[in-house]
Amino acid sequence: MTELIKKAEKFVFDLFKEKLHETFIYHNYNHTLRVVKSTKELIENTKTIVKEEEALLLAVWLHDTGYTVKFKGHEEESVKIAKGFLEENNVDPETINLITDCILATKIVSTPKSKLEEIIRDADSSHLAREYFEEISELLRQELQLQNIKIFTPNEWLDENIKLFTEKHKYFTDYAVLNWKPEKDKNLSILIEKKNNQARKIKKEENKAQLKAKFKNDNPERSIQSLFRVTLRNHIKLSDIADTKANILLSVNAIIISLALANIIPKLDAVSNKHLLIPTLILVIFSVASIILSIMATRPNVTSGEFTKTQVKERKVNLLFFGNFHKMPFDQFKWGVNEIIKDKDYVYESLMLDLHLLGKVLHRKYQLLRLTYTVFMVGIITSVISFVIAFYLLK
Repeated sequence: MTELIKKAEKFVFDLFKEKLHETFIYHNYNHTLRVVKSTKELIENTKTIVKEEEALLLAVWLHDTGYTVKFKGHEEESVKIAKGFLEENNVDPETINLITDCILATKIVSTPKSKLEEIIRDADSSHLAREYFEEISELLRQELQLQNIKIFTPNEWLDENIKLFTEKHKYFTDYAVLNWKPEKDKNLSILIEKKNNQARKIKKEENKAQLKAKFKNDNPERSIQSLFRVTLRNHIKLSDIADTKANILLSVNAIIISLALANIIPKLDAVSNKHLLIPTLILVIFSVASIILSIMATRPNVTSGEFTKTQVKERKVNLLFFGNFHKMPFDQFKWGVNEIIKDKDYVYESLMLDLHLLGKVLHRKYQLLRLTYTVFMVGIITSVISFVIAFYLLK
């Protein structure tokens, strides 16, 4: 490495460190290093003279310095910066012209006119043939977005890369064509496969959406089935809640009676406790009433467990409730169910009947439960007032 190339390397490093904006996550010092490395690989496998090698490496080091000034038209800015650096280091005009021509040759729309220009063009796009192409390409996509140049979606960027590989780019040097193009073609195959996978995925989602829409439009029964399923489930939950509340009241009043029997009633024989007789009786009576009502709210109704064929044919029996068939032989029950499922309207009618009967059961349960809570509340209030009056009269 010549002294001038070392100076150019340091110059570029310091320039990027001081003036290159941090949003340049692709066109930065690391990118320049990759291009320098690829250039050296090409030089080693291409016949060049020493002076041309130095000019080429200087051009590579300086070719992206224009990004410290602006994005679009950075090649021209790179030429200005390069000329300033080279003139300060007393480089002859012929070499400066050679270097500036190489820098301008890095434009993607230009056509290389010399071997050196072909080398720098191939080195600048060597990442297309590397295993890390996808990572580097993603950095470029994000940089374009950060610079407000253009925003690409991942799918759009995939299309842009395929277009770059197939239409806009080609390698010029014999070495790149022989050694890099096969790797570039592999990367292109990966891009095309991704594109095909995305297309298949999109097609699959479209077909799924179409089938779903068709199923939704052609099968309103699904909504009807959901209606019955949700409503029946809600009724069952409400029935469970009612039973739980009744059990709570049953347990509380049982405890109250137990405490009364164990602690208060045995002491009523004493003359000094006669004033507690009426309040205690009120408490016990209301507690017993609450227990009775709680039992009535949870007590199941006993049904015959049998049905006739006439009832099934006339649709006057609910075969969805176990209480109407638990005593029937399986063959007759099976016949009855088959009669239902033969007719779709009969199925829905059976569901309606089951829902209606569940509603009646819930109505009875919640009526009794409301009455139980009312009796319990009145009993507690009355008992407390009675005890207060009894103690007050004792004074």
